[in-house]
Formats: sequence, C-alpha cells, structure tokens
Amino acid sequence: MVVASEEPFPAVHKCNASHRSDHTVVSGLNGTLLRSRSAFPYYALVAFDTGGVPRLALLLLLAPLAAALYYAVSEAAGVQVLVFAATAGARVADIESAARAVLPRFYAADVHPEAWRVFAACGRRWVVTATPRVMAEPFLRDHLGADAIVGTELATWHGRATGLVDVRRGVLVGERKVEALREMIGDGNVPNVGLGDRRSDYAFMRLCKEAYLVPGTPVDAVGADKLPKPVVFHDGRLVQRPTPLAALIAVAWFPVGFLLSLVRVAAGSLVPMPWQYHVYRVLGVRITVRGAPPPRPVLASGRTGALYACSHRTLVDPVFLSVALRRPVSVVTYSLSRLSEILSPIRTVRLTRDRATDAAAIKRLLAGGDVAVCPEGTTCREPFLLRFSALFAELTDDIVPVATECRTSMFHGNTARGWKAMDPFFFFMNPSPQYTVTFLDKLPAEHTCGGGGKSSHEVANHVQRLIASALSYECTGFTRKDKYRALAGNDGVVAAAPNKGT
Repeated sequence: MVVASEEPFPAVHKCNASHRSDHTVVSGLNGTLLRSRSAFPYYALVAFDTGGVPRLALLLLLAPLAAALYYAVSEAAGVQVLVFAATAGARVADIESAARAVLPRFYAADVHPEAWRVFAACGRRWVVTATPRVMAEPFLRDHLGADAIVGTELATWHGRATGLVDVRRGVLVGERKVEALREMIGDGNVPNVGLGDRRSDYAFMRLCKEAYLVPGTPVDAVGADKLPKPVVFHDGRLVQRPTPLAALIAVAWFPVGFLLSLVRVAAGSLVPMPWQYHVYRVLGVRITVRGAPPPRPVLASGRTGALYACSHRTLVDPVFLSVALRRPVSVVTYSLSRLSEILSPIRTVRLTRDRATDAAAIKRLLAGGDVAVCPEGTTCREPFLLRFSALFAELTDDIVPVATECRTSMFHGNTARGWKAMDPFFFFMNPSPQYTVTFLDKLPAEHTCGGGGKSSHEVANHVQRLIASALSYECTGFTRKDKYRALAGNDGVVAAAPNKGT
C-alpha cells in the first residue's frame, strides 16, 4: 500500500494576512505570485518584441528541448534554453524596453488572488525568481509594489545579451535561491512569510518563519482594479497571451496575414470612398455604424464644415469615420509616417504643435469641408480616454463627438516604440478586424464656446465625458507625454523637416 506524502507546508489560503504591515514576505513568481507555472508566454513576448517572427519561431523550435531538459535533467537547464532563444543577440536596451512596455499588461492579468492577498498585506515585499530580473523587475516594482527583486542575471557583451546567464549566480532555482535570499537578509531578521509553489522552492521557504504553498488549482486572476497601479499604457504587437499554441498560430498566420493586409490597404487606397464599406466587408473587415451620420455640409458664405472629435484607438480611426460617412473627411495629425501619408485614402494635414499655426491650419480645412481630429493626441489600447486637448473647441461650435472602437484578435494596430508605418498593416493582418463608429449628437449651442460662453477646456472635458460614457471607458488626465515617457522613455516628439515623413 502506497501512502501519499503530505506537503511540508500548508496551503496559502490558510495564511492569516491580518496585522502584517511590519512583516517581510518573500515570494516566487511563476506559479506563486502568478497563476501560470509556465514562463513560456513571457519569453515569447520578449522574443517577438526584440526579434519578430524569426526569433519567436526559434523559441517555438527550442521549446520542446527546454521542456525535456526541465523535467529530465534540471529546472535550470530548461530555463537556460528559454533564455537563449528569447534573448541571444538582442540589445539589452530592447529587452528592458519590452519588460517596461509589453510584459506588465500580461503579468497583471495573471496575478494569483491568494498569493496576492498575503503579499499585499505585508509591509516589505521581496521576490526571488528564476525569471531574468530584467524581465520581471519593472512590473513587480511599479505594479505590485515589490521592494526587492532578485532574479537570474543575463550575461551581456557590448550591450547585447549573449543568450547565457551570469555564471556567478546561475539560474535562480533551488539552492541558488537560498544563497540569494541569504544575501538579501544579511545580518537582518529572516523573512516572516515565504511563498512558493514547487519542490525547488522548499529550500528558501525553510529560511522563513512561516511558509505556505500556492496550489496549482485553477483560479480567477486578481481584478485589475484590485492592483495598486492599473496598466493604462502598454505596447507590443501581440494581442493574445502567447501560449505555445497561440504563438504557433501567430507565426503560421503571419505571411498569410501580411499578404491579406496588402490587399486590404490597397483596397482602401484605390476604391472610391462610397464603395469602401462593402469592399471591406467582402475582405473580412467588419464595420458597425451606430447613431445618425450627419449629412454632407452645404458650405455657404460664412459657414464651415463640421468638426468630428474622435476617440483615438489606431491610426485608421479617421479612415473608418470616412467609411461610415461614405465620403472622405480631412484629418489633422501630430505624427504620421511618409508611407502612411502616401497610402491614406483621405487628406492628411500634419500639425506643428505651435498653437497659432495649428489653429489657422484647421480653420482653413473647416472652410473647405468636414474635419476629423483626435483630441487625445495619441492612441490608447485600454478602456481609458486620455486628456482631450482644448484647441478644437476654440475653432468652431459645430462639433460632433464620435466614439471609435476597434477589436483585433492577433495583432495590435498601434505602437509607441516600433515602426509606425507598419501600424495599418498590422491592423489589417488580423483575420477579421472589427471597427465600431458611433456618432453622438452634435453639441448643443449651450455647451460650446461661442453659443454657451463655455471655456475651451470645459467643452473638451464635456466631449471627453460624452465619448467615455458611450464606450463605458474611464476619463483620465493622462497625456501623450505620459504615454511616451512610460513606454518609450521620451516625450513622443519626432523632429522633422516641414512636409517630410516622421
């Protein structure tokens, strides 16, 4: 008769999290703070962001070897294979950028509720993990409030990752975690609580006054509103969490999707606007129009076109606005690549960020017809609206708020760090992208600057709230600069000569 051995530590749900504000907790990452025991998706995100499809394909090819080594040889050997495939030859700066801009959204959607309950209750929060520190640290510090993170260190040469790990510490598993934790403790007190999920964690857990195991039973992740800092901005092209199957599908679809995007972009550039709605539907692009699209303006002496104030999800927002209206609408933009400008089926006018110059340019456009503006100044993927610039409200009282929303299943159609000229192509590479354009009622006179005596900021904030309500989004005070500082480490301003691509 075989007697099942009991686990040496109680389950984490038995931990009393009360009165621990002066306690220190030390936790693992994958399978502990995160629900998923597999780190493959996070390596896949870094691989695709730093090396595109070729590097992601390499990771897929080596994943079976990594799994075999992990179970047959050692956990450290399997991790080393994943590190090599995801980082070999990549610039360290690019890995750091991916960790800051891409990984947090996926990490945040995978936080284990019971582990987080205990981790959040403690005043000092430490993490020891086999994951490369450069990948895990931004999320753990910025979004979970970790005070100290020790992870596997990458070996580098001239600013690039070699694909190996630093031999001085090796892969942080088993006794390596114990050594790292002892260095963290120094001459201080041992941690009050240890959290782990596998046998290789037992060694460091025994150093703690209390220790708890996080079981592998399926649970729902912690809600985004329960984390200390929500993920408002994120980058990267992959929409879905890249499990091995999802990554394989993305790699296999990529060449097909790129050819399909060429056809869709060509159709948008060559087909007359009144026909584009039907052509896009034939090509698998689903467009939903809600509300009552305003009729074409009749321009007379002293009258101007309408100004459409749109939420900003991708570069092609104004294009689908034009498709919904069945007529081209001019658009003003702060940043547009030369390629996008050439391929655009509607007139595009680049703004200069000089208020007087930009106001004059928009007024000239309004004198000739309808104009679309995106007052946020940049795109946002999450259900938030950035702060609306008030310039548009000063120029006309004929303002029509428009709520635009897009859904993609494989690739994001916008980026803060990548090649922006590829944004439309990535959007149209999705098997069946969707766009919803909702026309709200034209602003009544009493809510405008001219008719109601409102300030431009009051009008802009009112339009923001109307669109947010239509989309069930949250209004924020974040700006374009906030987004680019968070994702790209700059202000999002590209210096360019007049009439040149950025």
